[in-house]
Amino acid sequence: MSARTEPSGILTSARWHSENGAPPPRRVVVADDRTRADTAFRLACEGTALLWQGDYHNARRLLAAMGRRVDRTPARVGDSPAETFRLHRRARAHRARVLGMLLVRLDGDHALDLRRAPDVRAACAEAYGPAQGASVVSLRELLGVLGAHQWRAKGVPVPALGARIHPHYGVFSPVRGEYVDLVARAPLPAAARPPRTAFDLGTGTGVLAALLARRGVGRVVATDVSARAVECARDNAERLGLAGRVRVTGPALYPSGRAGLVVCNPPWLPGRPTSAVERGVYDAGSGMLYGFLDGLADHLEPGGEGWLVLSDLAERLGLRTREELLGAVERAGLRVLGRVGVRPGHGRVRDVGDVLHEVRVGEVTSLWRLGVRGG
Repeated sequence: MSARTEPSGILTSARWHSENGAPPPRRVVVADDRTRADTAFRLACEGTALLWQGDYHNARRLLAAMGRRVDRTPARVGDSPAETFRLHRRARAHRARVLGMLLVRLDGDHALDLRRAPDVRAACAEAYGPAQGASVVSLRELLGVLGAHQWRAKGVPVPALGARIHPHYGVFSPVRGEYVDLVARAPLPAAARPPRTAFDLGTGTGVLAALLARRGVGRVVATDVSARAVECARDNAERLGLAGRVRVTGPALYPSGRAGLVVCNPPWLPGRPTSAVERGVYDAGSGMLYGFLDGLADHLEPGGEGWLVLSDLAERLGLRTREELLGAVERAGLRVLGRVGVRPGHGRVRDVGDVLHEVRVGEVTSLWRLGVRGG
C-alpha cells in the first residue's frame, strides 16, 4: 500500500498487514503531531486512513481521543436480548474500523521508527514471525501485540493450577477462572480414578490439559485448530514440567483412540469470529460444540465421561436454547450424568455502562458431565 501527502504525491509504500483480515484502506494520508482529533476522526469515519509520522505517545493520545468520539454514540438497546447483542456487536465493529484507520509503519526488522517509540521488534516477531520487509499495521493492533507480549512474559496466575500460564498473541487468555475451577473440583470418572488418558479439545493455552495432568491423569492429549494455540500449549506444558505427560496436536478436533475423560470448553457464543482472539469466544454455527457432542461416544472408554464446560450466555441472549443443547446431546447418543454451575466473578458483570449488563449479571457457567446412553 502507499501513503500520499497532499498534494505532493507518494510518501512511502509498504506491505499491508492486518490480523483480522481487514482490507487495505483505499486512501491514506500522512498525519503527525499537528493533526487534530476532530480531523482524524472525520477522515477515519469517511474511510481515509492516517499514516502516523509524529511522536509515538502523541499517536496513542490521538487514538484515545478518537475512541472517545466514537463512544459518544453508544450502542442502542434492541427489542430483545438477541437484537441488543447484534446492535452491540455492530457498534463494536464500527469502533474497531474507525480506530483501525490510524496506522504506523514497521521497518524491515519490525522496528518502529517514531520519536519516543518503544522497541517493538521482539513483540512483533512473536506475533507475526520473521519480518518480510517493511509493513504497515494499525496502531490499535500494534498496541494489542505489545500487550500480549507483556502477558506472555509475566504470565497469568491460575490459582487452581498453583502456577502461571503464559498466553501467546492470538490465544484466548484464562482470565476468567470459573471454568478452570469447575474442572479442578469435578470428581473424576468413577471407572478409573484418575483416568489413564484424557483428551482436552480446543486446549488454547493448555491450562485445562495442565490441570488434568496435575490431578493425576497419566496422559493428556490436547488438540487445537490454531497453530498459535498448539505452540502456546506446548510452551506452557514445557514451562510446567509436563511435556512428558501432555501431548499437543492439531488441527483435528479429536485425536485418534479413546479416553476415560474428554474435556471440551468450546467458544460460548454462536457467531462468526472477526479476529484470532475472538475464536475463543465465537463458535460459527456452534460447529465445535456439536462436533464435540457428535464424536464423544466414539472416543470414550467404557464408563468414561465427557465434560462440557459452557456458559448459558447464549441462552440468555436468545442465540441458542437449552432445548437445542439437550436435543444435540440426545441425538449424539449421550445422557447427562450431572451438572454443576457457578456464577462468574469477573468485574465486567458489574459494568453498568454495558448495554448487556442485565444479561451478563445472571450468567452461569456449568460443567456438564456426559456419558454414553446405555453405557
